Amino acid sequence: MLLLYNSLTRRKQIFKPIKGKTVAIYSCGPTVYDYAHIGNFRSYIAWDLLVRYLKYLGRKTAVVKNITDVGHFTNDDEDRGEDKFDKAARREKKNPLDIAKFYSRIFVKEEKKLNILPPDFRPCATKEIKTMQKIIKGLLKKGYAYNAKDGVYFDISRFKNYGRLSGNTLKEILSGARVKINPNKKHPADFSLWKKLVGKNRRHALHWPSPWGEGFPGWHIECSAMALRYLGKNIDIHTGGQDNKFPHHESEIAQSEAYTGKPFSQFWLHTGLMDVDGKKMSKTLQNFYTLQNIVDKGFNPLAFRFWVLSSHYRSPLNFTWRGLGEAADNWMKIVEFIRDNKFVNKIDKIYAAQKEKQFISALDDDLNTPKAVALLLQAIKDANKNAKKMPTAAYLIKKWDRVLGILPAKIEKPKKLVIPAKVKKLLAERQKARENKNFLLADKLRKKIKKLGFLIADKLNGNYQIKKKQSPET
Repeated sequence: MLLLYNSLTRRKQIFKPIKGKTVAIYSCGPTVYDYAHIGNFRSYIAWDLLVRYLKYLGRKTAVVKNITDVGHFTNDDEDRGEDKFDKAARREKKNPLDIAKFYSRIFVKEEKKLNILPPDFRPCATKEIKTMQKIIKGLLKKGYAYNAKDGVYFDISRFKNYGRLSGNTLKEILSGARVKINPNKKHPADFSLWKKLVGKNRRHALHWPSPWGEGFPGWHIECSAMALRYLGKNIDIHTGGQDNKFPHHESEIAQSEAYTGKPFSQFWLHTGLMDVDGKKMSKTLQNFYTLQNIVDKGFNPLAFRFWVLSSHYRSPLNFTWRGLGEAADNWMKIVEFIRDNKFVNKIDKIYAAQKEKQFISALDDDLNTPKAVALLLQAIKDANKNAKKMPTAAYLIKKWDRVLGILPAKIEKPKKLVIPAKVKKLLAERQKARENKNFLLADKLRKKIKKLGFLIADKLNGNYQIKKKQSPET
């Protein structure tokens, strides 16, 4: 029985699809004016695990992950600022569409490196303008929107439940505490559905004809249009980051339900935010890391995926290179175990059934990946203590990887290890300390060796095994 935490109701609920066995999922995709950062990929890894687990349980899925390539402004809360694509186009001296195509291609490639399954639909906002205009016409006809001097706006006072996802009351929103007063709006927090080419918007590079004048769509209407077109009026799950909850997802609910007259999404799932060294990470602050930064440090992208899954998707995450290094070491233990233990049919069925039950129980509890990951590592420990369990552990890890997606498609044999003279000297000193039962000194030397980028695993017979770390201490 799968329980998911629904941000809309603020509690865990039993998940059942609205119709049949197919689960309709809309995942807020990237705004492709720059490289995606690792905080973005934290969310996409979480929702990939959700899709994989639903498939593991025998469900079919229909997944939409959009590409935002127009209409996203630098100040999301206030629906103002500068268009991110115009800004990027000036920075790189390119056409905004060329910017979007370039970063879209990189994003898709990086998702593949992270073992993220491709969605069933990956629509681009610039290709869905007619659908957006159709919805805007419907909202105007029903009285939920109004045509102003600088654009078409959604009137949030007409939608009674605005704020129920984020917890922001209408009174608080309309107080103007979060928004700059726009004389063209009826209420301070009314949001744009269509922006006209007037005032500063005249400089906007991408624009289309419409019944309300030449212009371009607001950010929020894009996701509603793509969700409704590809998944229908009712969807099962809508996913995104915690920072998308308000105003983006709140506005999606309002315009979608006002247009269709039906509940938009049954479940809303949000990932926690990611910090870097204890500070908020964002493209605006320019303190973010990309997947390529991870690779350049010597880490496998799947080690990063493993690090992400070692924490619960709703928990806040603090990225440090040390933390990633420790996770990479555990990831490598799993990869090496699978490499060194070929799958055989003879398994311990009782042990396998017990562990499978624990695995399902962990993920049924709001996708508790830390418990699921701990089961993998425990299976390896059990196998190292009892060689008879090795085939079963290998069988389970490969089976569970259908959900976790942490194993490379091809696990290559390790290259011959080259140990520097300085490390060899420390190894000899450590062996001598162990023989003299000076374990305090042996431990200090082990730490020195680790800082130089090598890990030691002691064996019961007095020997040891040495291997290179994913990345040296930084």
